[in-house]
Amino acid sequence: MEEEIKIDRSTKKEDKVPFSQLAAYGSGGFIPIALFNVVGILVGLMGNISLGLSAFWLGAILIIPRLWDAFSDPFIGHLSDNTRTRWGRRRPYLLFGGIAVAISFVVIWWIPKGETVHSWFPTDSGFQIFQLIYILVSLLIFFTAVNIFEIPHGALGMEMSTDYHERTRLFSAKSFVGNLFAMSTPWLFALASMEIFKGPGGNEMDGMRYVSILIAALIIPLSFWGFIKLREPAFKKVSAQEKTPFWTDMKRTASNRNFIMLTLTIFTLAMGFNFVSLLGSYIPIFFIYGGDKVAGATLLGINGTIWAITGVLAVFPLNWISPKLGKRNTLTIAILLMVAAQASKIVCYNPTHPYLVLIPTILLSAGMLFFFTLGSSMVGDICDEDELETGHRSEGSFYSVFWWFIKLGTALASLIAGALIVLTLFDETQVTKVDSLQGNVRELRSEIQYWQGDQGLAGTNTTLLENTKKQVAKAIDESKLYFTVLEKEAAKKQDKNYQNKAKYVTQRKAKFSEAIATTDSTRNELEKLNLKLANIGMSSTDSLTKIIMAEAIPLILEPKLEKARMNSFELLAHLEGKSLESKKSVEHYGELIHNSAEIDKKIQNINTKIPLEILDKELALIETEMVQLTQQSPYTLLMMRVVEIGLPLLLSIFSIFFILRYSLTEKRSHEIKDLLKQRNLEQTKE
Repeated sequence: MEEEIKIDRSTKKEDKVPFSQLAAYGSGGFIPIALFNVVGILVGLMGNISLGLSAFWLGAILIIPRLWDAFSDPFIGHLSDNTRTRWGRRRPYLLFGGIAVAISFVVIWWIPKGETVHSWFPTDSGFQIFQLIYILVSLLIFFTAVNIFEIPHGALGMEMSTDYHERTRLFSAKSFVGNLFAMSTPWLFALASMEIFKGPGGNEMDGMRYVSILIAALIIPLSFWGFIKLREPAFKKVSAQEKTPFWTDMKRTASNRNFIMLTLTIFTLAMGFNFVSLLGSYIPIFFIYGGDKVAGATLLGINGTIWAITGVLAVFPLNWISPKLGKRNTLTIAILLMVAAQASKIVCYNPTHPYLVLIPTILLSAGMLFFFTLGSSMVGDICDEDELETGHRSEGSFYSVFWWFIKLGTALASLIAGALIVLTLFDETQVTKVDSLQGNVRELRSEIQYWQGDQGLAGTNTTLLENTKKQVAKAIDESKLYFTVLEKEAAKKQDKNYQNKAKYVTQRKAKFSEAIATTDSTRNELEKLNLKLANIGMSSTDSLTKIIMAEAIPLILEPKLEKARMNSFELLAHLEGKSLESKKSVEHYGELIHNSAEIDKKIQNINTKIPLEILDKELALIETEMVQLTQQSPYTLLMMRVVEIGLPLLLSIFSIFFILRYSLTEKRSHEIKDLLKQRNLEQTKE
């Protein structure tokens, strides 16, 4: 504990930040705390389990913006320090950056996908490379926009008060509001999984396209509020300050020993936190709920809400403990809380009692809130130390380097975590193929429910015929598009490289020939029916209407059923191939193949001419049975838990080592503040 000293711990009236300013500043926490982490977690998770992209390459992509940040962060910090406008040197960046964040956040989720886009590329790997490039470019734009907002915003927090504890209060407000918004962000995965956003045949990535627009509609007004409401009390003093070269500012930050120790502490913990956030999303879905993404998304939502609530409430004990123990000792307590959280996961990751995961969540959230709030506040104290030595204020440069190391630690962990997910033999292709098949079944059920509802078989003969004509026209378009897709897919060179490739290629060729012939035949039958509907007009006898409906509904359902049959074949072929590759999980894949073969048999034997009620029940049973097909191997699940629990524990040891070498105590900080005041008074007299 810091030495017992008699110092005035109270905040003087002139150093107090008004509540309206505190609230406006705190609202800026939404972008770096809530949105920044949402993108870091969900792009990796959805890209892997929704698009089937490699976890390793997604991890590699997430590190590239961090390397870009090595240039952009310090440059933005330096630029902000040396900006002089009628609105100050920080506020213009808050407005422009906030609007750019909102727009680029939406762009991220509109990744080109679907059968039509897929058919443009000669191979599956070519299509995936295209998607990875799109994700990379959109992430570069998004994270640059975040930097434009966050670095001046963080620097402004250090300038709004010179008081040791008032700075902690400011950054606590930022954490409080950020975590308040974060209560809803963990539910984004669950929201994106809802049919209202993703549609009957879509997945979570489709849903995020529309959820992101709602988020953007919230960010823009908050950006205007911060720009209008916030003030820069230090701007009058620094406006006369001489502008400095970029490398002079960077050299100053690198030569401050306390800044180096604090930054290394943050860097190692940021890496550990990313292991928790990335792999921690897989464990509820694939370990606790055996691959059930809907149940897993609900648990992730509840867990994230508890995380956010804890983060909001932890602000209050932080502002009570820190003045009593000092920032460095409180920071050490934060690390110990995170160590306890990781250790508790050994017991709390339990499929029998899934909600035990809330225990480590509470401990970890409190520790993280303490840690990152105090870290930002302590950078302000270091800036005071630097001003005493150099006579220059460079909050933007210090905060940009500090913030970059947080993001670099997160990105390095993302890369390592992505590589480790690959090494654990996690099968993302299996998950996405099951997704596609589930989407086909849901589309079939949605069409059946249409005909069973008020819009379908209800109403007069005229209404029935109008509905039928409309659905037949849609089915014709769907058949034509799918026929084109099948022809292109059949001509593609296969990326498959497992032991029975020759057998797979032969089976696939026969399956595609069958699907092309069936789809072409269905299209011809639909076109004949369309002509018949045009000839009889929009009125007919009850008996004729019943005959037409009995002919039309099975034909309308056929294109969707053919997609399901093809996707079921591809899933079964993939599992058979993986069983020959994976010597560690022979029994696991044997069970999956058996279950997949049973489901494939049921799908191949579906007859669309049976009563809709019976057909819907058959499809509902198939949909329920498909959940088990996303189960990962016991080896994969064990290795995920070992990595997710063990690596953050190891990195916490390094963090404790670094923070114990941080020497800027509360006593010294107060001495620096008094010396700066005395020097400013002397300069004023001169």
